[in-house]
Amino acid sequence: MATIQAMAGGTLPNQATLSNAQTGNGVSTNVADRGGVTERPALLKITTTVGATPTCTYAIEGSADGTSWFPVAYADSATPETVSVATFQLTTATTTYKILRPDQPWRFVRLAYSANTNVTNSADVTIF
Repeated sequence: MATIQAMAGGTLPNQATLSNAQTGNGVSTNVADRGGVTERPALLKITTTVGATPTCTYAIEGSADGTSWFPVAYADSATPETVSVATFQLTTATTTYKILRPDQPWRFVRLAYSANTNVTNSADVTIF
C-alpha cells in the first residue's frame, strides 16, 4: 500500500488515487495523506463497473497516525448536510460522490471494501 501526498505542492485542490480498477475485499491500494490541514473538506469519488449480481460494502476510514483507523464523517452529495459514519453499499455500475467533512481529526484516508461480489472499484479523493 502506498501513501500518496494529497497536499503536495501547496496549491489546492489536490487529488490522490485510492484505487484503480481494484477488485476483491480489503483496503484501497493507496492511502491519501492530506498533511496537517484538517479544516478543509474533501470529495471522494467512487466509480464502479460490475458483473452479474454485484454488491460491495464501503467504509471510509481515517487515521491521525496511519496506523489506527476509524470511520470518517461524510455526507452524500445529494444531501450534503446529513452526516454519517456508517458503511454503505453499491449494487450498480455508477459514479458516486461523498463529501468528507472539514474539521475532522484525520490526516490519512482510505477505503475498505467488504462483501465484494463482481464489483471493480476506482476511487479518487480531492482535498479542497
